[in-house]
Amino acid sequence: MKHDLIIVGGGVAGCAAAITARQRNLDTLIIASGGGALSKTKRIDNYPGFPEISGPELLEKLRAHARQMGAAFKTQLVRRVMPMGETLSVLADNDLYEAKTVILAMGTARVRMLPGEEALVGQGVSYCATCDGMFYQDGEVIVIGAHEEAVEEADYLATLARVNYIKERPHNTGALAEGIALLPGKPLKLYEKGEKIALETDQGEVVADGVFILRPAVAMTQLIPEVAAENGAITVDKHLATSVPGVFAAGDILGAPLQAGKAVGEGTVAALSAASYLLKSAPQ
Repeated sequence: MKHDLIIVGGGVAGCAAAITARQRNLDTLIIASGGGALSKTKRIDNYPGFPEISGPELLEKLRAHARQMGAAFKTQLVRRVMPMGETLSVLADNDLYEAKTVILAMGTARVRMLPGEEALVGQGVSYCATCDGMFYQDGEVIVIGAHEEAVEEADYLATLARVNYIKERPHNTGALAEGIALLPGKPLKLYEKGEKIALETDQGEVVADGVFILRPAVAMTQLIPEVAAENGAITVDKHLATSVPGVFAAGDILGAPLQAGKAVGEGTVAALSAASYLLKSAPQ
């Protein structure tokens, strides 16, 4: 199914965008992996009309409003937004969605990449076992896991290749499949070694055909590297359009000030701009 609009992020900006998009009768899907900073905020005093409200309470009201307007929700981690000519493909966990427009509203989540990681993306470093696992059939791979979901991905890879698993952050690895080698130590950096990829840890070096890095958040350079950004914030015009046609952005991902009231306005503008873009690009 092709949606008119997919919103990546279900916080203030994403919900505001969804509400406005539904007012414009756009088929709208929100994909969010969690509640972001708002879900961890104990008290908010400067959101108009809701003095002394907690972040989780405000988030629930916003999402309920968006659902009431007819927006659909999926709780998944968006791994990649891919421009595909006149449409955009959105890879969330292992599912692929298609949309005519996308609004990026993921908040301020920043991912600390390993030294050497960014340069090797697509050159032996991958973030999706389902997408790229077959390239390493009968080979050997390293999985750098940062959460329990990474264990399931590693188990899938073990049906294709020999797997070495190392933790980037503490998590339960009890469900790792038999035959997967659980490596001690902490990952430090990645680099090429001949035609293979090497991982340096505080316990030594591990070499493999490829590396899968599985985290609960996604770096901007991984999510949509085609979008222009500066100092960690997405660059947009006055209509909140990014450098990629059909892709807009709103909220904390655009930089300071990091305020819920600002995010509402930007989400609204981004949705109106997406609606205008669809109208102009519709067949005559």
